[in-house]
Amino acid sequence: MSTATATSRIPHRVKLNLQAIVGRAYPRVIGANREPSWIFFEAILPLLGIAAYVFIYKALATRALGVILTPTPSAPYGMCGPNPCVDAAQQALFQANSIANTNALIATVVLGGAMVAFWLNVLWSMASQLYWEKEIGNLQLYMMAPMSRMALLGGMAIGGMFMTSVRAITTLVVGILVFTVTLQLGNPLLLLGVFFVTLIALYGMGMMLASLYLLWGREAFNLSALLEEPIFFSSGFYFPVGGFARFGTVGGAMLAFATAIPATLGLDAMRQIIVPGSPSLPIPIPWSQGAYLTPDLEFGLLLVLAVMFLFLARYTLAYLEKLARREGRLTSRHQ
Repeated sequence: MSTATATSRIPHRVKLNLQAIVGRAYPRVIGANREPSWIFFEAILPLLGIAAYVFIYKALATRALGVILTPTPSAPYGMCGPNPCVDAAQQALFQANSIANTNALIATVVLGGAMVAFWLNVLWSMASQLYWEKEIGNLQLYMMAPMSRMALLGGMAIGGMFMTSVRAITTLVVGILVFTVTLQLGNPLLLLGVFFVTLIALYGMGMMLASLYLLWGREAFNLSALLEEPIFFSSGFYFPVGGFARFGTVGGAMLAFATAIPATLGLDAMRQIIVPGSPSLPIPIPWSQGAYLTPDLEFGLLLVLAVMFLFLARYTLAYLEKLARREGRLTSRHQ
């Protein structure tokens, strides 16, 4: 094929891949909203799990405020940490810090509860999708279609982002109103940037996992179930993940693992932006004593993760295409 012919086909290929993206995104944008009960179950019921953590943090805050505000013969102005408060000013300072810390923790829980929807969508509607398509016999159609497999997964990702964003935003807004979270939006542009880059990195990770599930030939349901709860714990969906740094070597290893998950850096950056100056445990920088990851630095790290996961997704997909042509076993059931 001449260079001129190949060049003339580029608009056709672009159009074909855009149609593939729209075709795969459409069922997730439209089809998932045809059942109104799903919106209720996926947007409102997660508030029950959020409420459990909120009540725990509020109970701890009530106990801490009681210690600060209750005078005793040995501490006329209450206790400020392990020592008695010196005067009313110090007591008021500790009281304000306790209230701010509680608000930051509740904001973390509400924000994390909203982001849970995206992680579940990545696991069950992205990473497992190609395996399920193989099980029902559609994968060979995707492999034979004259389109990029990245366009196929890209359409799934865009549709999943839109579908999940509606539910996550509903959960976030209702959670803020119900639990009376006080937010101080310092940098809205950076917040939007962190949010979208986090989603791109997350869904890039899902695209990579979709290929690996097929490559390993294992049951996707078990792998997704295995990854679900550990990521909830290690990524700080319900508490500031920087607290791992207080547990020595084991905590440092957990923190290193957690920062490889885009949701960890994204949640911490968004929490710092919407609750600026909060005293809740930011992520420390291992090689610098007393320094912490700032939202700007976390945004840069998220960009690196997004590029890395998209590159790995493209590489694994290319390998799978070669495997499909060479051995023809990707379309066989139970292989």
